[in-house]
Order: sequence, then C-alpha cells, then structure tokens
Amino acid sequence: MDQLAGMAVFARVVEENGFTAAARALNLSKAAVSKQVARLEDRLGVRLLNRSTRRLGLTEAGRDYYERAQRILAEIEDAEQAASSRLVHPRGLLRVNAPVSFGQTYLTPLLPGFMKRWPELRVELTLIDRFVDLIDEGFDLAVRVAALGSSPLVARRLCAARHVVCAAPTYLAARGTPQRPADLVRHDCLLYSYLSTGDEWRFLGPDGRAFGVRVGGPLRANNGDALRHAAVAGLGIVYAPDFLMADMLRQGLLAPVLADWRTPELAVQAVYPPGRPLGAKVRVFIDFLVETLADTIRGATSR
Repeated sequence: MDQLAGMAVFARVVEENGFTAAARALNLSKAAVSKQVARLEDRLGVRLLNRSTRRLGLTEAGRDYYERAQRILAEIEDAEQAASSRLVHPRGLLRVNAPVSFGQTYLTPLLPGFMKRWPELRVELTLIDRFVDLIDEGFDLAVRVAALGSSPLVARRLCAARHVVCAAPTYLAARGTPQRPADLVRHDCLLYSYLSTGDEWRFLGPDGRAFGVRVGGPLRANNGDALRHAAVAGLGIVYAPDFLMADMLRQGLLAPVLADWRTPELAVQAVYPPGRPLGAKVRVFIDFLVETLADTIRGATSR
C-alpha cells in the first residue's frame, strides 16, 4: 500500500507540475508530499525529479516510471469502478474510433447486436486510419491494430493478428516470387501511409529477433482496402494484417509470399485515456468486443 501511495503522490506531482499544487489537490501538506516522493526515490534507488526553485522536471528514469505508474493507477481505478458501477445502466452517447478497413469489415457488423443489447446507448462511430488524440478529439475509446509496445493509453487486448505478405499470381508470374525478405528491394511494393515502421517491413529472424527491409513501390495509400485492390490488380506486393487479406487469399486472388518468414505480432486493442473513471458505457462496449470480436476474426481467417 505504501508503494501505491507513493506512486499516486508522485504521479500527481507530475500532473500538477509541482509539490504545492499536488499537495493542494491531495489535501496534504507540501512537506508530506515531498516526503512521499523522497521515500519513493530512496526505495527505487534513482532520482525521479529534477528540482529547482523555478521548475520541476522529470529525469529519464522518472519519465519511464511515470508512464508505467499512469497505467497501473488507471487499472486500479478501472477495477474499483468495475466493482462499484456493475449495477449502473449504460446510457448516453458512446464515441468510438477505429481504422477504416477494420471497422467496415469487422466492427460495423457487430454494432446491431451491441445496440440491441443496450438500447439506451447511442453510438457515434468514426472510421479513420490515423491515430486520433482521444482526449483532444473527444473519443471515449478507440479500437487499434498495432504492434505491441508502450503507450500512455490504457489498453485491453481483444485478439492477436500478424502481417502477411502477398501478391496477385499474375504479378508473381511476371516478376518472380521473393524467396527471402531481402528480395523485396527488387520488387514493386505497395506502401501503407500509417505503418508505424514507415517504409520498413518487419520480419522475425531464426533467433526471434525482428529485422527490417526498406521497400519502395508505385503506390502509397492511407487505407488498407486501397492497397488490397491494387494488389489484386497485380500492381505489386502488399504487407497487411492477415484478417484484411484472408478472403482474397482464400479465393486465390492473392497468393502468400515469404510464408516461411514470421512477422512481429500485432494486437487488436481497445484503448482509452488513463486517469479518468471508466464509465459503464465504455465498459460494456469493451466487454462486448472481448466476447465477440476474437471469434469473428478467427472465423474469417480460418475458413
């Protein structure tokens, strides 16, 4: 409990940008707040804050600790809210963001079932591929497909996915089939504007370590469907989540490339901002996605 108390006080000092403001917000004395942070630093054996008479700044260790503390404190608040709000009936407007292709193919078909279950909820779904700022743009949550990694947002994993590399049989007949990732540099590749690694396609080596191949090609687009159609038309090789390419692969309109080479795991996640109570409307939507989405995607990729 002392560890959590110190973590919470430290996080509030960072958020309030000072000991005096944090003490006021926590209804504690400035000396008590300072003592809590000093104890935390002593226990960790590192300095978390650079203090001066004019400003307060995070050290590198402090920044890393604060990001993790945010997520831990948000999860604790989330758990308490879950217990206390179980009987709260969800109602009102739920604003959700999701990527275009994923939202159209997998999320939109699930909405009627969700809204029948919770008829007092209204849903505003915005489909856009860029990563929106949930707080500034007023979203309650977003569904994101991304590589696993650190983020200040609280994330609930919904299911796993991977990138696949594929191309039309006509393209491969004309240009040949790459045998290893390095061969991609000699091919026309179709580029996704919002890929987190830019024009570098990532693979896993025999030792499990990720490595990248920088590619180029005739088309760059900010939407997965546009790249899928271009690939089917024989314009080049595409690197995209498996659930977006499953139908085309099943129908033979696309053929797998480099199937023996694994790609880093992706996660389909529901994300929401830390530091605020998780309302009933957000909770029931996330629970519904956990209940339905993984089976839907698994069924689409395994047929």
